[in-house]
Parts: sequence; structure tokens; C-alpha cells
Amino acid sequence: MKEETFLRRKSLPDFDQQFRKEYKLLCGVDEAGRGPLAGDVYAAAVILPEGCILEGLDDSKKISEHKREKLYEKIKEKAICWSVATASIEEIEKYNILKASMLAMKRAVEALTQQPDYVLVDGNRLPELSMSAECLVKGDARSASIAAASVLAKVSRDKYMTEQAKLYPQYHFEKHKGYGTEEHRKLLLQYGACPLHRPSFLKKIL
Repeated sequence: MKEETFLRRKSLPDFDQQFRKEYKLLCGVDEAGRGPLAGDVYAAAVILPEGCILEGLDDSKKISEHKREKLYEKIKEKAICWSVATASIEEIEKYNILKASMLAMKRAVEALTQQPDYVLVDGNRLPELSMSAECLVKGDARSASIAAASVLAKVSRDKYMTEQAKLYPQYHFEKHKGYGTEEHRKLLLQYGACPLHRPSFLKKIL
């Protein structure tokens, strides 16, 4: 059996435990909102205590909205420390979405009240960090720490988009959270873009 296959079959907490043998404060990092047509990109960093079990924790995309919100509160309650950070629409336009995502993740780690000994980052790129780190493809389905970060980032961004919907009710951001759904595209053609939209993402629509 290949080592990679073995690691994927570990439970999320067990996967993290192999790192805690060497690093006491293990941090998971993930982003939310790389693909939408509107809104800031969000990132979260989480340091969970050893032995922490969060029932139902998984990649945030695989969890219902109701369960994500319940986990969101439990993660904040049980984590040693956590943080959520963003990169703005202006930064997305200035640097591109990948660099803006890296910036949001860097900010999330730097905002932690305790510096981690090691950082696990979802994906195949690392933000610039001052401590040792590695990236994990599909890490939100492998590491409890990354999965917890994915939930915090996703729920935080969803809450932000729901609040923004009050300012721009014609776009129904509370429903699609800025993603390019058929409804969102139709509303864009009807009303045009608003300040919350990412101009570089709309070139094929408007």
C-alpha cells in the first residue's frame, strides 16, 4: 500500500497526531471564496488541542450549512486559538485571486494569539510564513486542523455575504454567496455590476 493512500485513510485527528509527535502547536489553514464573482476572499487559521474530537468535522464543502454553523461555534470554543482574515476585492484585482488568497492565509496565521510550531495549509501553494509549513492537496479532507479552518473560513464568508446582501438586495447574495450561479448571472445581466463584484471575474459575462 502506498504511503499516500495510507495517510488518506487515517481519521482526521489521527492524521494530525503524527505531526504532534514533533510539533506541539499544530496549525491548520484554509481559504474560502476563491471562485466567486463577488466579495472578499477569506482565510482561517486554527490550532486545536491534542485529543480534540469535533463530531462531524470534515471538509466544509461536504457539510450542510446547519452543521457548519454548529461546528463553527464548537471550533471557536475548543480551539487553543483561531483567527479569520481577508483579502479585499481591491487586492484580488491588484494581485490576482491566488496571490490574494495567499495574503489572506498569511494574515490569518499572523493574527493568531499563539505562534504555531508547524502549519498545514490546504492546497498546493504555501503563503509566506515565518515558521515551518507544508501544503496538503485536499488537506481539508485529511487533517482535522485544516478541516476546522475550512469551516471557520466558509461560515465567516457566508455571514459576510449575507450581510452584504442587505446593501445590494437585487443580487440575492444571501442565496448564492457571490458564486456564479445561473440566477446570479441573470441578475448581473439585468442590473450590471456593483462595488462588491470582482471586475476581472466578469469579463466573460458583461
